[in-house]
Amino acid sequence: MKAVRIHEFGGPEVLSIDEIPVPQPAPDEVLIKVHATSVNPVDWKIREGQRKVKFPGKLPLTLGWDVSGTIEALGEKVSAFKKGDEVYGRPDPTKNGAYAEYIVVKANIISIKPTSIGHTEAAAVPLAGLTAWQALFDHGLLKAGQKVLIHAAAGGVGTYAVQFAKWKGAYVIGTASSANIDFLKRLGADEVIDYKMEDFETALSDVDLVLDTIGGETQLKSLTILKAGGRVITTLMPEFAAEAKAKNVHLTGFMAQSIPDQLTEIATLIDSGKVKPVIEKVLPFTSARQAQTESEQGHTRGKIVLQVI
Repeated sequence: MKAVRIHEFGGPEVLSIDEIPVPQPAPDEVLIKVHATSVNPVDWKIREGQRKVKFPGKLPLTLGWDVSGTIEALGEKVSAFKKGDEVYGRPDPTKNGAYAEYIVVKANIISIKPTSIGHTEAAAVPLAGLTAWQALFDHGLLKAGQKVLIHAAAGGVGTYAVQFAKWKGAYVIGTASSANIDFLKRLGADEVIDYKMEDFETALSDVDLVLDTIGGETQLKSLTILKAGGRVITTLMPEFAAEAKAKNVHLTGFMAQSIPDQLTEIATLIDSGKVKPVIEKVLPFTSARQAQTESEQGHTRGKIVLQVI
């Protein structure tokens, strides 16, 4: 089978298209025939060697930690699925990913994919969708009627966070460039701040929750707009714990976990028309270098999907 792998850490040029054997599932695993995967920042951060401590994978390593496809074979202990099931999920980032024609994953980290969309769209959901869900609800404790600010709202995580927060009944504010203001309002944002023209920290106050995917100064300024007891949830390092404590607000960093029940809930929202994946571009998976280069520039609306079939 073909797989896009790295044999060393570095820039996009270290991605190579290799011919390797089809992996065989362990007793608690399934073999998935990959239809599509998508690009996430963690892909190129691992490629560059930035995540060696957090995700100690072995080289050569196949990248790609979103998958949508069909089950081709099952380990002997797997009873929750059958051959031919259409599934989606976020594979383990310490193991080989889904920039490949086949992948093996543990059966307890995947779910049946949404039935109303194809694999191309489903592949754009798991990692970004789980990140947004867990940030808002597991860590952010978002409730109806609360005010939430979502930074980089037009990005992969942001587009799901806007839709989830709106579904929950929150007042949703996003930061984005002017080109994305109308798009985000159509997606459900009540208010959008053009970060190039306006300082969110002077425009906003009494916010219950901030979702930070940017870090640095954005994270620090986010602490100043919260209600007492409010929360900043970051997908990056929580850099300003002392400042948060002094302001009587919470600052928490987290990494998304593969939780099949949440994937099932997200699939239900997609199938009921309340949430939709946002896809900027679809490329063949052999164009992973181009896809990662575009992802690194940080201006993608939604996700870049890599088509395998």
